[in-house]
Amino acid sequence: MRFGTKVIHAGITPDPTTGAIMTPIYQTSTYVQEAPGKHKGFEYARTQNPTRQVLENNLAALENGQYGIAFASGLAAMDAVLKLLKPGDEVLSTNDLYGGSYRLIKRIYEKFGIKGKFVDLSHTGQLPDHISDATRLIWLETPTNPMLSIIDIEAICRISKAKDKNIIICVDNTFASPYLQNPLDLGADLVLHSATKYLAGHSDVILGAIVTRDEVLAEQLHFIQNASGAVPGPQDCFLTLRGIKTLHLRVQRACDNASDLADWLQSHPKVGHVNYPGLAQHPGHAVAQKQMRAYGAMISFDLKNNTLENAHYVLSNTHYFSLAESLGGVESLIGHPASMTHASIPREERLKVGLTDSLIRLSVGIEDVEDLKQDLEQALQGY
Repeated sequence: MRFGTKVIHAGITPDPTTGAIMTPIYQTSTYVQEAPGKHKGFEYARTQNPTRQVLENNLAALENGQYGIAFASGLAAMDAVLKLLKPGDEVLSTNDLYGGSYRLIKRIYEKFGIKGKFVDLSHTGQLPDHISDATRLIWLETPTNPMLSIIDIEAICRISKAKDKNIIICVDNTFASPYLQNPLDLGADLVLHSATKYLAGHSDVILGAIVTRDEVLAEQLHFIQNASGAVPGPQDCFLTLRGIKTLHLRVQRACDNASDLADWLQSHPKVGHVNYPGLAQHPGHAVAQKQMRAYGAMISFDLKNNTLENAHYVLSNTHYFSLAESLGGVESLIGHPASMTHASIPREERLKVGLTDSLIRLSVGIEDVEDLKQDLEQALQGY
């Protein structure tokens, strides 16, 4: 199946009981057994749920994997990955990443003896110098959040596996979505999503997901999920399945809008540097061109008169761009990473990657792009 067919049909069949074309919401906590241990494949809803199972099969197909696992949130999915490690192990992570991911590594897992090392992984030639005997997990985002840097997934996988075949490589593919990028095809062991974002796509779900081709990793993660209980409810699984059906249409329109907006922002007299991998001068443009089908719908930028006061004015005076956390919905959002999504990262660490106090981040939606331009124009002209 091609992608546009996968989102509708992969892993999904009409309900065998009624013929319902939409997967039913199996709102149950337990399942009746004919005899002890004799059942229809379902025992207890923390362990299995038919709605969740259909979603997991669909997610696996979208990422060209074999095993999909749905979690209560993206961070719950990341938590399960980190539970694969033991005290003394090291996580080698990109230094530009979602603040919640940084917080989970630094403030939770370092207490249990799992060390986090945060480096610029866009320079793949330096990777062997950063891998130590303790490195057991490489954590990637690409494009990164919020600086939109690009990391060469294939090169990272090749170099790290040559150094140590036991290193697990996990790619947080939330910013790209499976429509734009498939890390498993590039050598990654695990691909993770905050399905809250592009997969569900309508700002009404919290859900996470992991996809892999590795049977052993899949069994370990299923065990961790069941033991820890970080499972999504059937209603959220149903809503995510519904959202996925239009994933390719939504993401393509959002990418087209973002590309147009990035060009427009770049030429605006009040805008300073624009971070968007679709721009020819972006340092990761060539790699993005190689490993992505389009450049995504996330943009970050600063102002020429780059003060916090001016940034706050712009952030507070848009109409179609709603000031809110999150991303990937049909509506456009504007955010302030330093005080919102990345507030948990110490300021000195944010500044090292260029995340200034006045950086503005856009999640471009599927509205008419001329309305989005006019909205940003009136906000930019107001200060």
